[in-house]
Amino acid sequence: MQQFVPIDDNVEVLGQAVLTIVKEMGPMKSLGMQYLRENGIEDPKPDQWYSQKSWLDAFKRVSEKIGARTLRAIGKGIPDNALFPDDIDTLEKALAAIDIAYHINHRGGEIGYYKYTRINDHKAIMECRNPYPTEFDHGIIEAMALRFKPEDSLRIKVYLDESKATRKNGGDSDTFIIEW
Repeated sequence: MQQFVPIDDNVEVLGQAVLTIVKEMGPMKSLGMQYLRENGIEDPKPDQWYSQKSWLDAFKRVSEKIGARTLRAIGKGIPDNALFPDDIDTLEKALAAIDIAYHINHRGGEIGYYKYTRINDHKAIMECRNPYPTEFDHGIIEAMALRFKPEDSLRIKVYLDESKATRKNGGDSDTFIIEW
């Protein structure tokens, strides 16, 4: 599955999530708004729905003009800006909630998924099969993992499993390893 290319052209994204591209760009907020406008999203409102294709096109522009670190920062902002379930109180629930939130904030067709699998007491994997950039997904997973890090863990580490095919090299999904 290609990054920046919707699975289904009918998919829409909730404005609350769309606005993350502006909110998380720090001093470059006006540039984020410009990229949204250039791709058909004028004056986004939190409670309205927008074309996923247009949002992905704005992401692609951020990637080309600003870079991967900004995509990761935008991903890290998703848990603070998009709709998420309220009953999250553990790392396991937090990671599983990413897919639930993804479905809450998208509508209108096939969107893909985030599949959480716990490997053992200190390791899990997250398969991301969606059209979003790898760095964006990395940011979302990292933000949720850090926010709900178990008290008995010293650290959280989130990294792309490059032993598997990735979206960057023609794969259908990315797999991230989460260790704590």
